[in-house]
Amino acid sequence: MENSEIILRLMLSILVGGMIGYEREYRNRPAGFRTNILVCVGAALISMIQVHMIDDTVQMIGKDPRLANALKADIGRIGAQVISGIGFLGAGTIIHEKGSIKGLTTAASIWVVGCIGLCIGMGYYFLTAVATIGMYGVLVTLKKIETRIIERTNIIKLEIEYSNEKDLAKCIYEYLENRNIKIKNIGFYIDEDYESLLKTAIYTILIPKNLNSSRIIHDLSVYEGIDRVTIV
Repeated sequence: MENSEIILRLMLSILVGGMIGYEREYRNRPAGFRTNILVCVGAALISMIQVHMIDDTVQMIGKDPRLANALKADIGRIGAQVISGIGFLGAGTIIHEKGSIKGLTTAASIWVVGCIGLCIGMGYYFLTAVATIGMYGVLVTLKKIETRIIERTNIIKLEIEYSNEKDLAKCIYEYLENRNIKIKNIGFYIDEDYESLLKTAIYTILIPKNLNSSRIIHDLSVYEGIDRVTIV
């Protein structure tokens, strides 16, 4: 591989990683500008090392054909290790807080940036360009569409603080069902710092357009055992 080609691939990996990283940094996500650049450059480096190893193997076999049975080059082995290794880095960007999970998109973007880095290192420029444009479009354009859809469907999260009550969850479920409110997700956690062992539940619900969220808060607040209901 020529030195100019190596420089081109490294500069391209910096450009692509920086472009995706800037979008993540702009949205104040855990893995931002420099992180995405380093992931993309690292993946490109590993793939170029693999290309060099294959070239060296071919040259050695060309000089001595008897080495053909002894030397084997697995084209996908190192790249596969990079992809699986980036998964651990992505796991560090996922945050679990009050029954909700954040950072999945950032973790997925890191993984894809690593894959694009492998493409750059292997010299697949057209595939790199298409993948980069597609990924940037998903992160920027589809985010706006996703936000509009969520606003249209009236998805809200209710934080319900309650004391130890056995039938309370059943009562909440029956109320939501009678109001034609769909439950998307439920999360629970207990704050043991309080003597009363105050519990909190996070309900992600889909409410009808004709139903006001303040009405739901008022109705649930009157239940015995519920201390506070708020929208988060």
